Amino acid sequence: MTTEVAVDLLYLNANVSFMKIAVIGAAGNIGQRIVREALDRHHEVTAIGRHPERLGLRDAELSTAACDVTAADELARVVTGHDAIVCAVGPAHDGSQPTLLVDAARAVIEGARRARVKRLLNVGGAGSLYVAPGLQLVDTPTFPAAWKGVANAHRDALAIFMAVTDLDWTYVSPAAIIEPGARTGQFRRGGDELLVDAQGQSKISSEDYAMAVVDELEKPRALRRRMTVAY
Repeated sequence: MTTEVAVDLLYLNANVSFMKIAVIGAAGNIGQRIVREALDRHHEVTAIGRHPERLGLRDAELSTAACDVTAADELARVVTGHDAIVCAVGPAHDGSQPTLLVDAARAVIEGARRARVKRLLNVGGAGSLYVAPGLQLVDTPTFPAAWKGVANAHRDALAIFMAVTDLDWTYVSPAAIIEPGARTGQFRRGGDELLVDAQGQSKISSEDYAMAVVDELEKPRALRRRMTVAY
């Protein structure tokens, strides 16, 4: 672990106020890890989704709530009283839910307003990160065709968030490759540009991504803008 990250963690442990966090899409691969990271830091978490029982976690500080993640009124009901919302909704990659990300973005924004929850963090995609001036990753010739639909939906969801001025939102894009791995705490944070390592690779483990998400909730650095994390 680098000195910079170690100092950050010491600062966080000494200055964090424990929060009540609603995680929408908590049963997904990323959502589960965000829930676990938040619980390990002793936050109170509500796992929200159509089937929150699939999460499989048992913890004294974990609650569950079932709702339609595209229905603002249902979301407002279950997030009322929370300090922050994390939207980790992910669509099926078979193209069967083409509007889910956009519908969920609109619903969670409106639900947060109705519930008077100011802090909102959205799990985004890497496709809208810039690899050159005016060129986003999804528009490059080598971007996998099978992922373009989801990447474009993430880009549309980002545009919705960027128009919001009355909530303290953050849109967190991962690296180009995100997959289960180690929780190292050794990652970099960026803005709208794709982060790559010395070998030109853009990667992050799901565990380190979850760590960055909870870091951002505890110590905001990217209010009302997009951020990214990668090695």
